[in-house]
Amino acid sequence: MDRLDNTVRPYAWGSTTAIPQLLGVEPTGEPQAEMWMGAHPGAPSGTGRGSLDQVIEADPERELGAAAVAKFGPRLPFLLKLLAAGAPLSLQVHPDLDQARQGYEDEERRGIPVDAPHRNYKDANHKPELVCALTEFDGLCGFRDPAHAADLLEGLGVGSLTPYVDVLRAHPGDAALREVLTALLTADRTELAHTVDLAAAACERLGGDYAPYAGIAHHYPGDPGVLAAMLLNHVRLQPGEALFLGAGIPHAYLSGLGVEIMANSDNVLRCGLTPKHVDVPELLRVVRFEPRDPGVLRPEAAPDGEEVYETPIDEFRLSRYVLPRGAAAHDLTRATPQILLCTAGTVRVGDEELSAGQSVFVAAGEKAEASGAGTLFRATVIA
Repeated sequence: MDRLDNTVRPYAWGSTTAIPQLLGVEPTGEPQAEMWMGAHPGAPSGTGRGSLDQVIEADPERELGAAAVAKFGPRLPFLLKLLAAGAPLSLQVHPDLDQARQGYEDEERRGIPVDAPHRNYKDANHKPELVCALTEFDGLCGFRDPAHAADLLEGLGVGSLTPYVDVLRAHPGDAALREVLTALLTADRTELAHTVDLAAAACERLGGDYAPYAGIAHHYPGDPGVLAAMLLNHVRLQPGEALFLGAGIPHAYLSGLGVEIMANSDNVLRCGLTPKHVDVPELLRVVRFEPRDPGVLRPEAAPDGEEVYETPIDEFRLSRYVLPRGAAAHDLTRATPQILLCTAGTVRVGDEELSAGQSVFVAAGEKAEASGAGTLFRATVIA
């Protein structure tokens, strides 16, 4: 068992206070957006034996187990994070596995450097992800019913939005959403900026259901992504609730602190709310335009007090234990690798005592028992 020393990433959208507050340390005044736990080469966790990616590379079957290596290769297939959004993240989608492989091979064949700002595919993997709220957590997830999106836009009272409203009312759902999103992303940004500003002012004035979009516009004035965001479902998670974000589902996190887990990939296609590259043709190839319910997940009870967030993929499995004081120890031993993260109270795992924000890596098959009074998240794989 290895206690993890984790890197905090200072992305500009990060909260200055949420992660320090969880860790019980003084804020630095700088944004602290994500704390990474895992073996991602961008910021692998440290252990007493070296960085976690080096530990796994030295003996993959011992650390990950033979079944996980056979299924996913000799690397940890997930990345666990604490995510603290103080401002909206970019509106984005992720490709499915076939799209990622095709896109990566195409960009490799064309000789586009992997660090080029216009490169879409950094690797050949998909990036399904799950976020579980630790505080109230706001986000956007999946397309609204076009009629509801039309009502929302029409309610702003901005005449230049009428053509979009008419399309949303006149065409079948997927076709209407495709046409409007395409129009927003291909319009002249200077000409559209005035419409965005009028819409933002109306959102500020109206409040209520419009308040999230006023907040987005405050951070991204004039960005067409402000209008694109209004095509999506707004969802507010309560602590313990989660969202699963599969391939092609447009989404953005707006505010709050959560535990996020994802397949090990950096493949992101952006739709707006960003100064970064937006590849509209590739984006339209990947986006799934069907209207959908955001699908808020609540944990399902499993044996021995475990609460599992069920998802349709195998690269990760996220669950939690809410441990009452004085309860018997829980046997967490598994034949697959685990990262265990304490988010509240104090939890003892083997010889390690974890307080909020502290974590350990448990190798496949290694004995692990948890006790104490607190909340422990468990990240592993299905192999």
